[in-house]
Amino acid sequence: MTVRAFTLQSYLWRFLFALVLVFATYNPSGYSYYHWAKQNLGAIDPLVVLAGVALLIGWVMFIRATLRSLGPIGILLAVAFFGTIVWLVIDRGWLEADDVQMITYLGLFLLSAILATGMSWSHIRRRMSGQLDVDEIEDNN
Repeated sequence: MTVRAFTLQSYLWRFLFALVLVFATYNPSGYSYYHWAKQNLGAIDPLVVLAGVALLIGWVMFIRATLRSLGPIGILLAVAFFGTIVWLVIDRGWLEADDVQMITYLGLFLLSAILATGMSWSHIRRRMSGQLDVDEIEDNN
């Protein structure tokens, strides 16, 4: 079995998919699944439900991979790392703390980075340490 090489491009693809997932689910512009579903609360529209299920599948894939590869401590460290970036950006005056819309965009962007890192972490760890992570598979014998 050949393991494909992990590259910066691999991470960027995961990050792009995470951005699409996060921003399609919610963003402050008013053009997101959240806003669309909120407008259609009165009637059940199969297209809204289908889109919701598709987004849910994406979220489950990303969250599950992130939980498995980073674990609770790794997720806490990732949140601390990216949260400190937000603090730095505000502290340096690059972004005003009362600019809720921009803080929301930055938070969604950083959430995408955490999800992409979670999806990529096993590959990154393998490159750094030479150790391969495998999921446990139950043996039914």
